[in-house]
Amino acid sequence: MSNDTNTDDSLHEREDSPDDAPSEEGIDDGGTLQHDEAEEVDKKTIDDLGSDVEIDADVAENVDEDDLLGGLKIETTDEIPVPDRLVDQVIGQEHARDVIMKAAKQRRHVMMIGSPGTGKSMLAKAMSELLPREELQDVLVYHNPDDGNRPKVRTVPAGKGDQIVEAHKEEARKRNQMRSFLMWIIIAVVLGYSLIIAQQVLLGILAAGIIYLAFRYGSRGSDAMIPNLIVNNADQKSAPFQDATGAHAGALLGDVRHDPFQSGGMETPSHDRVEPGAIHKSNKGVLFVDEINTLDVRSQQHLMTAIQEGEFSITGQSERSSGAMVQTEPVPTDFIMIAAGNLDAMENMHPALRSRIKGYGYEVYMDDTIQDTPEMRRKYARFVAQEVTNDGRLPHFTEEAVEELILEARRRAGRKGHLTLEFRNLGGLVRVAGDIARGENAELTTRDHVLQAKRRARSIEQQIADQYIERRKDYELSVNDGFVTGRVNGLAVMGEDSGIMLPVMAEVTPSQGPGQVIATGQLKEMAEESVQNVSAIIKKFSNQDLSEMDVHVQFVQTGQQGVDGDSASITVATAVISALEDIPIDQSVAMTGSLSVRGDVLPVGGVTHKIEAAAKAGCSTVIIPAANEQDVMIEDEYKEMVDIIPVSHISEVLDVALEGEPEKDSLVDRLKSITGSALNKGQGVKGPSSPSPQ
Repeated sequence: MSNDTNTDDSLHEREDSPDDAPSEEGIDDGGTLQHDEAEEVDKKTIDDLGSDVEIDADVAENVDEDDLLGGLKIETTDEIPVPDRLVDQVIGQEHARDVIMKAAKQRRHVMMIGSPGTGKSMLAKAMSELLPREELQDVLVYHNPDDGNRPKVRTVPAGKGDQIVEAHKEEARKRNQMRSFLMWIIIAVVLGYSLIIAQQVLLGILAAGIIYLAFRYGSRGSDAMIPNLIVNNADQKSAPFQDATGAHAGALLGDVRHDPFQSGGMETPSHDRVEPGAIHKSNKGVLFVDEINTLDVRSQQHLMTAIQEGEFSITGQSERSSGAMVQTEPVPTDFIMIAAGNLDAMENMHPALRSRIKGYGYEVYMDDTIQDTPEMRRKYARFVAQEVTNDGRLPHFTEEAVEELILEARRRAGRKGHLTLEFRNLGGLVRVAGDIARGENAELTTRDHVLQAKRRARSIEQQIADQYIERRKDYELSVNDGFVTGRVNGLAVMGEDSGIMLPVMAEVTPSQGPGQVIATGQLKEMAEESVQNVSAIIKKFSNQDLSEMDVHVQFVQTGQQGVDGDSASITVATAVISALEDIPIDQSVAMTGSLSVRGDVLPVGGVTHKIEAAAKAGCSTVIIPAANEQDVMIEDEYKEMVDIIPVSHISEVLDVALEGEPEKDSLVDRLKSITGSALNKGQGVKGPSSPSPQ
């Protein structure tokens, strides 16, 4: 028994000297495993990153700028090779890719902010491929004989942890064999003595049982000497990548399991109950946290400590658990932090955590679109091939099907000469089209399958918008012909990609007090401000004393979501002027546009979806800001249904929308004389589309 105890103690004395432990003889340094492979991969990744990798396919010598495939000479996407490394599959986001490359070289933290689906998580995974694999470590937790609630921690090169644990298990197995052999000899002697000499059978059996329990109880001490391998990187081909998005405190920071048997020799040793967190598993690698603002303040504070110190002890996260009494020695947390989120993520993010990231790294805003060039179109074709290959269940796409997807990428960009970088949504369209083709047992996914997918893969907002249009037709709420005073067909968007017609009505009544403009329809702050801007035009324009009148403006059937944005400004102005002057408005006309206090028509967002909504509702003419003319990319089926009229001034809007030549001409001339040169042609405000589409 004394020999066994000495052996156990010697193991603890050797914890900080792994090379001297006799029980680990013959164990090789696992850190050199696949070293040559790691060096070879590292040489390739730092110089060639993502979109810099050319497509290995036939390209025409003289590429036509209008060629949707950018000169690619293919019949199907099966002819486009897909890069093996994730880092080479990144498309677009040149600025973000450059930052990731620099951050990987210098081990800097990064915060990426942008729209969902623009490649934040893909860039984070790609970064882990750029980090050297040979620096990886395994982490073991040992029993502490001096304080059972303070387990010891030891790090060794990757691959060596498994071998150390096996060596300890083998040593424990040998000790247990010796104990068992000794136990059975003693039991045999006791039973023999009680049966033959003392002739006390019952006493002998009782003594044998006591000896058996004593040996079993004693063997638990040797089993407790086996370390707990909490981080094992033996099979890791590249630096670890841990996605801790939405992780609770235990999953992020580590935890100690609760032990219901806390005494009497039945308890589990504290070091065996230690569980690593994502911050420990990502040591020497990448920790990715999307929607960083969803982490509670306490977790963000602990995360900040782990970043600053490079190590973090594991303890029980529940105050009522027996694990709360356990706290390990510090465990390495030398990771690169990549935080991500939408713009609102910065509002609830702990300022000190953001300061740590910014002070030791970079902040990046992700692009939503990219310039439409032949080279980029070729990479979009490769993107389709990547989606098919990565899914593994989809038929490859024909040349015409890829062209239709590139047209859809243009349309979703919302800007002329650009392609969308929201690849997750575009990838969803690829998968739906492939599923349709697979359901038909087709060998290839064709353009017709993509067109069907566009109809089937409509967003919830699009489906609701279509239902609104149908219901309004049923109840005759959509008016698309004739002339009505004080009523205008406005246009708005729901979500990001669903247009809807939004009627606006105006009425002028005698006032019981000081005159005012009253707007109803769940207007939000920006919409209310736009109504006030319109009232400035009306006051300057009208010959009547508005102090004795109330102007009522109603946004019809806006629902609970209300109206947000200023794109109904020209709609409100037209409705109010019509009501003041008693001049009817052509109901076959729909319109959208913002309005300055001087009468300039300013650009808005979502014009493509708004025009399509007007066409679905039966309108034949759509008025849009002249600055948005370049952003119009409606589907072919709607091009013959509507006339699109770009305008720069409110006078042009009235010229198109109002009925009656003498009255209208007099009204327009009066408005021009009041507003002056601000309404001269060619001086309208030009510029990029407003980020507020409604």
